[in-house]
Amino acid sequence: MTTSTATYTDVQLDEIFDPIYARIAEGAVAREVDRRLAYDEVGWLREAKFGALRVPVEFGGYGASVRQLFRQLVKLATAESNLPQALRVHWSFVEDQLLAEDSPARTRWLTEVAEGKLVGNAITEPGVGAVDRYRTTVTGPDDKLVVNGTKYYSTGSLYSDYILIAGDRDGERVGVLVDADAEGVAQHDDWDGFGQRLTASGTTEFANVAVSGDRLLGPGYGGAGRTYGTSYLQLVQLAVLAGIAQRATDDTAAWVRDRTRTYTHAVADLPREDPLVQQVIGRLSSAAFSARAAVFDVADTLDAVLDQGATDADLLDAAEFDVARAQAAVIPTVLDATTGLFEVGGASITSERLRLDRHWRNARTISVHNPLIYKLQSVGNRILNGADLPYAWSAGARPAAD
Repeated sequence: MTTSTATYTDVQLDEIFDPIYARIAEGAVAREVDRRLAYDEVGWLREAKFGALRVPVEFGGYGASVRQLFRQLVKLATAESNLPQALRVHWSFVEDQLLAEDSPARTRWLTEVAEGKLVGNAITEPGVGAVDRYRTTVTGPDDKLVVNGTKYYSTGSLYSDYILIAGDRDGERVGVLVDADAEGVAQHDDWDGFGQRLTASGTTEFANVAVSGDRLLGPGYGGAGRTYGTSYLQLVQLAVLAGIAQRATDDTAAWVRDRTRTYTHAVADLPREDPLVQQVIGRLSSAAFSARAAVFDVADTLDAVLDQGATDADLLDAAEFDVARAQAAVIPTVLDATTGLFEVGGASITSERLRLDRHWRNARTISVHNPLIYKLQSVGNRILNGADLPYAWSAGARPAAD
């Protein structure tokens, strides 16, 4: 196992990626209005090897720490909140390779990621999901596997080169890596949520897709026992919220600075000089700051978790516990702030041209992943009763008890 040490400084990474974020941010409102998937923007990130932030320099990556990665994810989310979520499973795939023993397969995947390849996912299924077992099947001998099934919430797969599939093979949970353009793969942009509309989180169908044995992986996320994966994947969602709060601050402040209309009973002639308006901006900025601080704090713990091979039970519990608590702090703070931003102006701030409502819609949508009520319950049960944390779990219709 090769650990990744920070080779590029934050300043160096900013010099590489900040101009790309600026280009991405310029088209955010237009993409929202047109519902145009961010293929070009993902292409810019691919060309700059954004997906290789955590890949060690000996494989052609940047060798970034977990904290450095999440710092860049917050910045990207500030420019376009859909993209860090779209790449969420890509990062955990890279971490799995970093944790694996040295092998030709590990070298291959890390090298391909360093060359710009991206990994999407097809894990969640409609209906029963994986509560019982996956309905997506992987059949045949190792040298001639065949995948059949239908997946939903295939986040980021339309942007990706490979799709990580979770399936059932003779009663066992397995992961399979499939070429996104393989024969028998059909992807649909039919995600109909009111927020995070450009994450490409639609349906993917697999009809007799042939897969070679070297693409057969372990059980992956959702297996029993402690894992770094739950806290890591949840932290990506919190990084998205931190970016949304920052972009909402920037957009609202820019609107207020140019505004001259106010009310007869306002305490200042210009909105930007009104202490009540200033308070709203201050609340937005505080939400962005506190969310970012929580993300970086958990990222530091995950750095420790992954540096020692993700096997230390106490560190794994600490990361899982802290990210659950961070959700309870970040989610309501960002939702309240992105709702309250409309208090800085009259009806004109609701203009479709501005699309400031997208900040709340995106925040609300990203916040329902692994619902907060269950996270709070697990935190309280651990504090009161010393209960184990649930870690990875699946969503679906539970079969009726016998």
